[in-house]
Amino acid sequence: MITIIAIILTIIGSLNWLLVGVFGFNLVTFIFGAGAFTAVVYVLVGLAGIWMLYYLVRTKFRVDPIRDNVRNY
Repeated sequence: MITIIAIILTIIGSLNWLLVGVFGFNLVTFIFGAGAFTAVVYVLVGLAGIWMLYYLVRTKFRVDPIRDNVRNY
């Protein structure tokens, strides 16, 4: 469940940065204003990005408990 929420937040964050880069339009600030809740959204998107990095590393390199080594999948 955490991974699904992280994927959604990562997509929202990436779409927001696309809008900022192409049009100079910040959708999060437009929706929530320039307040504390906007900062919370940015923190959640950042944590989701960190979780996705962890998830990528965890699923890319799995430890084989029988052979006690790292295998690439």
